[in-house]
Amino acid sequence: MGLQRPAWIAGALAAVILPGRAEPPAFYKDVLPILQKRCQDCHRTGEIGPMPLATYKDARPWARAIREAVALGRMPPWHADPRHGKFRNDLSLPPAESRTLIAWVDSGAAEGDARDAPPPSRRLVDGWRIPQPDVVFEMPESFHVPAAGELAYQYLVVPTNFTQDRWVEMAEVRPSNRSVVHHAIVTARAPSDGGWYGRGEYLAGYAPGSMPQTWPTGQARLIRAGSHLVFQLHYTPNGKAGEDRTRIGLVFARQPPHSRVLAMRASNAWFAVPPGADNYRVDASAVISSPMSLVGMRPHMHLRGKSFEFRAVYPTGETEILLRVPRYDFHWQPYYYLAQPLPLPTGTRIECTAHYDNSPNNPRNPDPAVEVRWGEQSWEEMMIGWFDVAVPWP
Repeated sequence: MGLQRPAWIAGALAAVILPGRAEPPAFYKDVLPILQKRCQDCHRTGEIGPMPLATYKDARPWARAIREAVALGRMPPWHADPRHGKFRNDLSLPPAESRTLIAWVDSGAAEGDARDAPPPSRRLVDGWRIPQPDVVFEMPESFHVPAAGELAYQYLVVPTNFTQDRWVEMAEVRPSNRSVVHHAIVTARAPSDGGWYGRGEYLAGYAPGSMPQTWPTGQARLIRAGSHLVFQLHYTPNGKAGEDRTRIGLVFARQPPHSRVLAMRASNAWFAVPPGADNYRVDASAVISSPMSLVGMRPHMHLRGKSFEFRAVYPTGETEILLRVPRYDFHWQPYYYLAQPLPLPTGTRIECTAHYDNSPNNPRNPDPAVEVRWGEQSWEEMMIGWFDVAVPWP
């Protein structure tokens, strides 16, 4: 039984009934399918969303907040400029779905008939945002994060005990305590890579707001037999002592891939953002040495990050904007996966341009009075354009 509609809503129903509909939207029939598809990956128990949106009881108290976030384009969070590129993990709401959510709230947020509810999503697995992993690796023990202080990167090595090469089609890194994890990166170190922690191929990572890494059938990352996984962990004390035990879940490819996915980067560590600068530019580039396809991109900066752009400069001299993030958000750093792989001929240059706001107008700025250089801590800065490429295999 839904909540009683106030009198003012009854008089306004004509204005919020959707085109082609004889009645306003109801939660179970109209709203819940949208929440399942667009919102519940994050808005369910144990995930990054601040409240679950799995049931009418969950969603109804947040109805006005949902309306505001949808109307202003804040939720679902998607920061790519729609004029450049199409992405298969695009979270932005189609206009029809936005209108449905807004009309539902404006008409009184009716519950409707529970018999109209779609079945629970089969793709959502408790504790993961990927299907049930084939294997899970975690830190050998929890790491204690003090309430204050500066912590160096932690490196932990976990054996896979793989007796044969394995192809990974999905990977998700999950801290147990996100509030103290600045980032976590897991690399696969093959026996031939030697003993240095920093060596090995990037497998997957976590940063605030990041999504699992997934690739279409036929594309996968390779973990060699006998490899070890190296967990690189950056902890940031937040005023309250805590514990973390990060883990990674892997879903194996069900058939041999036609392309091997490799991580590349264009980065610049030689910059200095002046005090008070509100639009400081830093550039970086990387050259493609053999034919391959671009499959995804992720900008990475810290708290002064303002905007980021990826471009391809082809051997013909033609330039194409691949991704533009006009309002970078340190707290939401997804990979942007192309809807279709983009062929990159030999000699293509991937260019990245970042802008930084070190002014007092940046509310996240730790200190606008200091010059900012590359550094590991969040009050310092980084400039990395990560991008995944698919190389024909074998």
